[in-house]
Amino acid sequence: TKYSKLVFRTSDTVPEELHQMVQEGFLTLQKQDCFFQDLVRIKGKDFITPVSRILIGNPGCTYKYLNTRLFTVPWPTEGYDIKYCSPQIRDACKALIRLNDYLHIEAVKTLQGQNLVEAKEIEGTTEIDREQTSATSLTEKESLSKAQSSCGVPDNDYVSLKNRTSYNVTLLNYMDPLQMLYLKQEPYFGMGNMAVSWHHDENLVERSTIAVYSYSSEDSVVEQSNEQKLKGRDPAVWHIGLKVAWDIETPGLAMPLHQGDFYLMLDDLNMTHQHCVLAGFSPRFSSTHRVADCSRGTLEYIFGRCELALQNLQTGSDSMTLSLKSLETAVVKQVEEIHNEVEFEWLRQFWFQGKRYLKCTDWWLKPMAKLEEFWRKMEIMTSLVLSEVRKEKQIEEQRNETISCILLILTERQRLRKEWTAR
Repeated sequence: TKYSKLVFRTSDTVPEELHQMVQEGFLTLQKQDCFFQDLVRIKGKDFITPVSRILIGNPGCTYKYLNTRLFTVPWPTEGYDIKYCSPQIRDACKALIRLNDYLHIEAVKTLQGQNLVEAKEIEGTTEIDREQTSATSLTEKESLSKAQSSCGVPDNDYVSLKNRTSYNVTLLNYMDPLQMLYLKQEPYFGMGNMAVSWHHDENLVERSTIAVYSYSSEDSVVEQSNEQKLKGRDPAVWHIGLKVAWDIETPGLAMPLHQGDFYLMLDDLNMTHQHCVLAGFSPRFSSTHRVADCSRGTLEYIFGRCELALQNLQTGSDSMTLSLKSLETAVVKQVEEIHNEVEFEWLRQFWFQGKRYLKCTDWWLKPMAKLEEFWRKMEIMTSLVLSEVRKEKQIEEQRNETISCILLILTERQRLRKEWTAR
């Protein structure tokens, strides 16, 4: 009952054609050096991830984890002109959107099945109650209706299920344990080597399902050595580990992952539980499909923010002179906050990771050039604010208000620039 929202499917449930497409896609991306270790920040310190990754998904989408923003290599999407570096990379991205569609359908069916079981349980309980009490009050009927609604009996719950399973990105992972000098030991249950420590996945739509497809080339598994076999699991085989969050009394779960298996973490499981990845002996790929919370993580969003900021910039009649429409504290503050967001959440995050995306596609170069142009205009706007503050005709009270409003933001900008330079 503690792990009922983890649903496991063996490879024989997946169409053979899909296995072949996806596994060829993994190997193509690896051959073309498209997997990268990330530099992430934990508690103010930088660490290189032992796992190499690449994000594939909807055009213009990003996914942020541990202070690092990843930018999607877009999968083929109608209405978008996406040029790939090779037909093989295009085929790999096409395979992953096919897998994405398949896992979406499987997740919806699984959730509907679970909801149906829960609804029947409620109905069963009600039948017993009805036999005990022939008269059912109106309030009891209303509460039953609410209970059934929460279990997804109404048709409109299908929309909610669809939204919570409409994966917009997949984070691909690759790791060869034999290339790692050191792997952490699982600390609570003696589960052995961990490729990824205990964690919750970040930056997801609330109660959305996570789907993970696993592929390890088991033919190359090293012959099991004489080392003592760990209790409860074969150290040669990869496993997904699961435990109740902040609870080491309840036994943890380690599920073996063979070539082509996939699993679903349904509903709120990602929040109530933590998971880790336990390393086997052979190299492994995985495709982890997520409903990323893109409310602040799409090009559409950040372009909208830029347009809002630039509404305060006006060009003179000579088409050369620039000035600010308003010096109201709230307006100036909003512009400077957007300025910081563009620089540190987007431009520096993108260029910090170098030209790695160019191994797959140049799709991001145009939008980044556009963002840089917006940023330059915001730099001018900051200069214009400071020029106004320095003017003698400025009323002292108004000047002090403007200074106190932007000083914190500019100090933060300076601090972050030094931090990024050091990184």
